[in-house]
Amino acid sequence: MNTSVRIGRVVGVPLRIHWTVPLLVALFGYSLGSRTLPAWLPGRSAAVYASAGSAGAILLIASLLAHEAAHAVTARRKDIPVHSVTLWALGGMTEMGSKPRTAGAAFLVAASGPLTSLVVGGAALAAGFGLLALSGWAVPAAVLVWLGWANLLLGVFNLLPAAPLDGGRVVQAVMWWRTGDRYRAERAAGRSGQILGALVMGFGWISFLRGAVGGLWLALIGFFVMVFANAERQRASLATAVHGVRAADVMAHPVETCPDWLTVERFIDDVALNARHSTLPLLDFDGRPSGNVRLLQLGKVPAPQRETVRVRDVATPLAQCTTCAPNDLVEEVLEKLHPIRGLPILVIDGQHLAGIITARDISRLAQRHALRGPMQP
Repeated sequence: MNTSVRIGRVVGVPLRIHWTVPLLVALFGYSLGSRTLPAWLPGRSAAVYASAGSAGAILLIASLLAHEAAHAVTARRKDIPVHSVTLWALGGMTEMGSKPRTAGAAFLVAASGPLTSLVVGGAALAAGFGLLALSGWAVPAAVLVWLGWANLLLGVFNLLPAAPLDGGRVVQAVMWWRTGDRYRAERAAGRSGQILGALVMGFGWISFLRGAVGGLWLALIGFFVMVFANAERQRASLATAVHGVRAADVMAHPVETCPDWLTVERFIDDVALNARHSTLPLLDFDGRPSGNVRLLQLGKVPAPQRETVRVRDVATPLAQCTTCAPNDLVEEVLEKLHPIRGLPILVIDGQHLAGIITARDISRLAQRHALRGPMQP
């Protein structure tokens, strides 16, 4: 998520916080402190309710972090690279560098998060009831009981059999193991996610129209589940289309290139205005690829500086571009595609640019595959 901010590391993985997390803390803190606790334990001061509500909301965020950290730890134990863990308003997201290679690994990675939430929920409930029985501290005990039920609800909800929820990935792993067809399992999980999202969104709207404010939150959750499930299904369909295809078979060649030592002004006059693509690969003096430049990047250079600034100074250097070799499988390249680098993919043979793969090339391949006939869900 581009609107998240990195604040440190968790279990050795970069931790990012979305701007909606403080909003989530405020909403849960307000709900717990102004409604739940006064209903459970009337007669306390406003300061006690506010402090307890804030503490409970922070503990809930910590338990969400534990949920995502469990995914990250399990993935790394299965030799799956993890780029980051991000917390946001609807939970968390663990960004992995590649998909699990086996159904067993996929099952363990998916199940680890909900199991952690269930364990945390059970422990918080036991601690809450134990604290009340041993010390009589009613307010801290109530916060722990609330936290326990929240985590149990989180764990159970995440185990619903629909992608992108963890339960959908669990069912997907089991179906992959039984059928041997990974992509069919991914498409089926995506479809179930679309259905579940629509049902949750509809139920939420009906509840909201009947006066339940929390229904709006359910509708929002259902909407995001439906959107992400649709994206999962599209990715699975794309993976099916590119399965077994080498980069050399789909890349565009010859490639429209440009020398990286040109000034921005000369580049705009001699190259950009006649270019057929919005992104062009750059070559150095020796004819080796040095990066790529987007035409929009050039427009951000102030006019007085365009006579002195070189194109390579505003371009994306090769080290930050997505690259592959001609014989690499497109499926594996797309799996490792970094969200920031993205497309296009520079196909490099030794030290020479062999071709380029753009989003249009991938789309064309998927369209040709779709013409062969409908896929099983």
